[in-house]
Amino acid sequence: MSAITVTNLTFGYDGSPDDVFEDVSFHFDTDWKLGFVGRNGRGKTTFMRLLLGEEKYSGTISSQVPFSYFPFPIGDETLNTIDIIDEINPNYEFWELCRELNLLDVAEDVLFRPYSTLSYGERTKTMLAVLFLKPDNFLLLDEPTNHLDVDGKQIVTDYLKSKKGFMLASHDRALLDDVTDHTLSINKANIEVVNASFSGWAEEKERRDKFEADENKKLKKDIAELKAEARRRANWSDKVEATKIGNGPVDRGNIGHKAAKMMKKAKIAEARQDRAIAEKASLLKNVEAQAALKLSPLDYHSNRLVAVKDLSIAYDEKVVLRALSFDVAKGERVAIVGGNGSGKSSLIKLILEVGTQVAGPKSPSYTGSVHVASGVKISYVPQGTSHLEGLVKDFSDARGVDKTLFLTILRHLGLERKEFESDITELSEGQKKKILIAASLSESAHLYIWDEPLNFIDIQSRMDIEALLLEYEPTMIFVEHDEVFTRKIATKTVVL
Repeated sequence: MSAITVTNLTFGYDGSPDDVFEDVSFHFDTDWKLGFVGRNGRGKTTFMRLLLGEEKYSGTISSQVPFSYFPFPIGDETLNTIDIIDEINPNYEFWELCRELNLLDVAEDVLFRPYSTLSYGERTKTMLAVLFLKPDNFLLLDEPTNHLDVDGKQIVTDYLKSKKGFMLASHDRALLDDVTDHTLSINKANIEVVNASFSGWAEEKERRDKFEADENKKLKKDIAELKAEARRRANWSDKVEATKIGNGPVDRGNIGHKAAKMMKKAKIAEARQDRAIAEKASLLKNVEAQAALKLSPLDYHSNRLVAVKDLSIAYDEKVVLRALSFDVAKGERVAIVGGNGSGKSSLIKLILEVGTQVAGPKSPSYTGSVHVASGVKISYVPQGTSHLEGLVKDFSDARGVDKTLFLTILRHLGLERKEFESDITELSEGQKKKILIAASLSESAHLYIWDEPLNFIDIQSRMDIEALLLEYEPTMIFVEHDEVFTRKIATKTVVL
């Protein structure tokens, strides 16, 4: 075991007025299973790039071991997988590689197939096996369970449980709790390392935020009272001092003494007030933006909004879904669950096309029936973000939603006001998904259809979205790999 030490780290991108990191110091150990969390745009990927030496910075990063990054770039994907592995890590033993692949439930024959023919799951597992075979490396794992279905994610979870010496950047709360023993958090005002998995860190942060909120409320009241006391005593001092001037005999020495005592007490009150103000200023720096958000689902005049009966879907004669039946009633939040290739997105696409009567470029052929009640207004969040363009602040106009509400939701989800002037194409994937979700939450609709809405979305924002949906209970159909989100939000599950 050795320490990775960060001392007085400062970094900012050229042309940006603000630094990503400013004079931060912390350390972590090379045998930890370190969870890495923070809002989108706070610098998680940037910090990994700094560890890898891909950016120049001031300060020091000291480590006795090299770093390896997942997912690593693949050059010629037409090469057999074994040849790519030889390029990345030429010093492995073949039997060790087979052992790791077996732990990840990957057949050995993938080694002798072109890398381009591997599924996303096979690619992910093979990359992990190669990296964990590297001796004395600290691994930087960036969302390793993206593109994995439920079974694949469980296999990777079990695999990571058996390993150590890695940093795991993930938005999956269940994964972080299952496999990590420490947490590195990029907060609004600082970076902290705690000896706990995500839930332990989150509980401690909630307690700290509540304590600081209570202290802030108390100090705010104290400051108001101290200000009033200081003003009152200063006024009394001035009035008493003024009685020294006038007709008739007066004990000016006694009057001056009283005035001085009152002024001294006023100064003491002012000093206490200044200390309270300073203490108050140190509070709530890491409390995330809060706003009284609301959702405006429309009420439909009948109970059933969607009916699917004996549905089978095929593309080019390949059946992806067979004999499915279910209903969606008003107020239900229906989770569509299934492995990769089970037809989840095809089902979503077909319901959307029937409901909007707008077919896509690759519309599925189907048998059975899909019925969406007449006049149902649908709000849709797609998987992809490649179609997004223009300035953030103008997206609400293109979508036809209230700009103030749209921007307020984005602020609540962690976007800074300066980013409202940004071109959407320059934002991270997580920030782009927040734009789509904020637009949907700004729409009044009978039915909200979300297809993997939380990809790349940070954990705090997921929790904020959960709270909003649970409060307003819109009718929904959604596909989502976040098991915690699905468990909390779904009132009914359709398994494909």
